[in-house]
Amino acid sequence: MSVTNLEELFLHTLKDVYYAEKQIVKALPKMARKAGSEDVKAAFDSHLTETREHVTRLESVFAAIGKKPSAVKCDAIVGILHEATELMDEVEDTETLDAAMLAAAQAVEHYEIARYGTLVSWAGVLGHKDAVKTLEATREEEKATDDKLSKLGKSGVNKKAA
Repeated sequence: MSVTNLEELFLHTLKDVYYAEKQIVKALPKMARKAGSEDVKAAFDSHLTETREHVTRLESVFAAIGKKPSAVKCDAIVGILHEATELMDEVEDTETLDAAMLAAAQAVEHYEIARYGTLVSWAGVLGHKDAVKTLEATREEEKATDDKLSKLGKSGVNKKAA
């Protein structure tokens, strides 16, 4: 895809994040099934519900800018999720697997926080006021999820793995 201006870059990145969120919706149920801790499972189940809402919000952003929702392959999320899948296949100890999956989930969150932050900034510059509000709400939820995952690791998951 040839990008010639910020509006096109915004749309491309929006499609990238849309792809990422849809891939995350596919990955989270497997992560929840593999979780040994009920707290880790609950965190993944909760984030699945939230991620489905993020997909819906992105569809509303596409509508707000007069575009049909579509996705472009996001190599970054493909790589992060591939690494998570490898860990789920390789780590045998349940407690260590929970710690590994929390770390993988945080890598996903950090990617999303960065992308949503960029989209918020660009939407503001481009005058997409409704998109700014929607994208900002999602970015804040991603930050909150990252914080929850950190607390979950610190509250015992990482200690049990040690």
